[in-house]
Amino acid sequence: FAMQECYVQNTAREYAKIYAAEAEPLEGFGEVPEIIPIFLVHRPANNIPYATVEEELVGEFVKYSVRDGKEVNFLRRDSEAGQKCCTFQHWVYEKTNGNLLVTDLQGVGMKLTDVGIATLAKGYKGFKGNCSISFIEQFRALHQCNKYCEMLGLKSLRTTHQKQRKATSAKSKNLPNSSTIKKPVPKKAREPRDFISSEH
Repeated sequence: FAMQECYVQNTAREYAKIYAAEAEPLEGFGEVPEIIPIFLVHRPANNIPYATVEEELVGEFVKYSVRDGKEVNFLRRDSEAGQKCCTFQHWVYEKTNGNLLVTDLQGVGMKLTDVGIATLAKGYKGFKGNCSISFIEQFRALHQCNKYCEMLGLKSLRTTHQKQRKATSAKSKNLPNSSTIKKPVPKKAREPRDFISSEH
C-alpha cells in the first residue's frame, strides 16, 4: 500500500511539473499548484517495515476536489488554487486523451498531497491508478471550464460529452426493436454455461 501511494503521488507530481512548464510562462497565469514528493522508507527493525515520508504542510488544509470528481466544494470553484487544480485535472485529461485523471486534489494553498489517479480499465501507458474509472466519467460530465482552462486553450468537455451522448442515443434509436426480430436459437445456447471468473 505504501509503495502504491508513492507510485501514484509521484506520477501525479511528474504531470504537475509538465503542467507548470506550460502554464507558468502564460501572461497572468501566476503560481501553479505543486504536488509535493513522497518517499518510501524501509525500517527493518519496525513491526511495520515500510513508511512514507513527506514535507509537513502547515496551514488550512483544503480539499479542492473530492475523490469521485464531483465539483461540490466552493473553495474549489471560487479560489485561485481551486480553479487551477480544476484546470490541472482538465489538462491531464486532455493530454492523455481521456485515459487518465488526477483526483482528490487537496493540500495547503498551492501545495498538494495525498492525490489519487483514475485510469481507464486498461490503464494508460503501463500505468494503472488507484481510483475507479467512474471518476473519469463524472469529471467529464461535471467539469466547468474557468479562465485558466481558456488560457491554456483546453477544449470544453461539455460539447465533447454532449456529442458523445447524442451519438449514443442516435445509435440506440436506429437499432431495431429486439421484440420484432425473431432469430432461431440453437438448443445448445439455451443450456446453462460455465462462467470463469476474470478476477485474479
